[in-house]
Amino acid sequence: MPELPEVEVTRRGLAPDLVGCRLTGTVVRNPALRFPVTPALDSLVGQDLLGLGRRGKYLLFEFDAGSLIVHLGMSGSLRLLSAATPAEKHDHVDLVFGERVVRLRDPRRFGAVLWQPGRAEDHPLLAGLGPEPLSEVLDGPWLYQATRNRSAPIKQVLMDARTLVGVGNIYASESLFRAGIDPRTSARCLGRVRCARLAQAVRDTLEAALVAGGSTLRDFIRSDGSSGYFQLQHFVYGREGEPCRVCGAPIRCLRQGNRSSFYCSRCQR
Repeated sequence: MPELPEVEVTRRGLAPDLVGCRLTGTVVRNPALRFPVTPALDSLVGQDLLGLGRRGKYLLFEFDAGSLIVHLGMSGSLRLLSAATPAEKHDHVDLVFGERVVRLRDPRRFGAVLWQPGRAEDHPLLAGLGPEPLSEVLDGPWLYQATRNRSAPIKQVLMDARTLVGVGNIYASESLFRAGIDPRTSARCLGRVRCARLAQAVRDTLEAALVAGGSTLRDFIRSDGSSGYFQLQHFVYGREGEPCRVCGAPIRCLRQGNRSSFYCSRCQR
């Protein structure tokens, strides 16, 4: 699934070419995504795109009357193409800006294209989200307070969007390795020092992924069609049985909340 860095890379790739441009048309080839594609698309034709934001893993196409909320689902991508580019099998929605088109490709159809009048943050999918991990909110004292009453394993707490938005499985595993914390550790057992170390590790991991253009897993591609390469830098994720890049011990894998957690038993305590 595209995680926060992949979505932010997409946003940064699209924004310079689109913000300030007029939406001149829309095409919906298959409205049956995770949620039916909003019927309000046609009403946006003729409006200027005022901004392109992001909340967690949601992209926000900001117009005068509200925001078009786009989620890439499990395997989706947005690409900026010539409007003359023929659509392929899994190309479900186009936003046309003159000679260019933003095309949603979603083989599994778990994505979403939804309209929210007014403030995007008022949409039910966004209203309960926690703070952004790259914002000034995330620091050691904040994480310490946020985990005091949480008995769940710290990895699951990191992935809880109501606590901290946008930290998915890949980056939670990598952040915990950088911080030297076992993913099974109860969140409330982390002291102030380890909370400060983990908060910094989350920021460092996400920023490194942004520089690398995200991870190319399954079907993720950048808005220009190129691939991210952060997966080449993974310390633990997807490396079960391979030697730890730091100590040489074999990377282990366990199941937490129906997700795979990768860790080094020697480096992470």
